[in-house]
Amino acid sequence: MALRVPKAELPAEVKESMIEQLGDVPENVEVLWHSPALARDNLEFGGKAGAWSAAGKSLKSFAHMAVAAQVGCSWCLDVGYFQAHNDDLDLAKASQVPRWRTSDVFTPLERDVMEYAEAMSNTPPTVTDEQYAGLLERLGPAAMVELTVHIAYVNMATRANVANGVTSQGFSDACEIPLAEVQEKPGTASTA
Repeated sequence: MALRVPKAELPAEVKESMIEQLGDVPENVEVLWHSPALARDNLEFGGKAGAWSAAGKSLKSFAHMAVAAQVGCSWCLDVGYFQAHNDDLDLAKASQVPRWRTSDVFTPLERDVMEYAEAMSNTPPTVTDEQYAGLLERLGPAAMVELTVHIAYVNMATRANVANGVTSQGFSDACEIPLAEVQEKPGTASTA
């Protein structure tokens, strides 16, 4: 898939900062830069969301990648693997997120978080009282609301990337985690 809107030209300092942080300029930033205020606000909120610490990096990372796999955002999986590498998370687990239902590497809590992320991502959402209560009991209120808002933000970002035609850029090449094949659902195409 090709970008559905051409890339906007970024200011030199923004471009340099992106290259310093990620090794390349993310195409989704170049696309969003058609509205510089929107792009800046999105980057700022994403940075703040990434700094939240009540839910734990691994759980939020797995939730993010579960949403990306479900929505079909190969860019998000790609950068998710890259971030997992940079955050010293379990890369064997990260590589298995798109296949979490059949992989044996995840704990029951990790599985429940990914199931919750998918339930939040369904249209309409399919979160149940029991599902929420089970996570709330294990995570506590601060982590539960943080995880919920994180998943909601990730849904916005993944859906914007897919709608704008943003796909994998090869960020995961730096950490040698190949993009996983996403198991196809009826009526959808693979994202890898």
